[in-house]
Amino acid sequence: MENYPQSFSINMQPYGRNGGATAANPTATSFGQATSFGQMEPTPVSTPPPKDFVLWSFFNAIYCNPFCLGFLALVFSIKARDRTVAKDPMAASSYGRTARSLNIAAFCLGIVGTIILLVLVILYRPVHP
Repeated sequence: MENYPQSFSINMQPYGRNGGATAANPTATSFGQATSFGQMEPTPVSTPPPKDFVLWSFFNAIYCNPFCLGFLALVFSIKARDRTVAKDPMAASSYGRTARSLNIAAFCLGIVGTIILLVLVILYRPVHP
C-alpha cells in the first residue's frame, strides 16, 4: 500500500477583540489589554488623520481661482488624501499644509479681486443725464 500523507485538522481558537479568554489569550478591556499575569498594558492612542481640506479646495477651484491657486490647492488636497489612504501621515500632513496655504492665498486674492472689481464698476459706470 502507498504511503499518502495523513489528513489532519488544526483547532484554531479566535484571537483578538472578539476572541475567547484563556490564560494564553486574555481578552481586551476598555482600559487596556490584560496580560496573562493580570497586569494592564496601555493601549496605543491613535492619532486623527491629517486634514486634507478637499472641500475648501473644491470651493476655491470653482469660485475663487486667481492664478489657478484654487486648482493647485485641489491637487495638493487630493495628494494629501492619497497619502492618508496609503498610511503615510508625514507626507499627508505636508501636502495638507501646502493645500491650506494655497487655499488661504486663493481665497484672499479672490476676495480682494472681487472688491477691486466692484469698486471699479461702481466708479466707472456710465452716468445717464
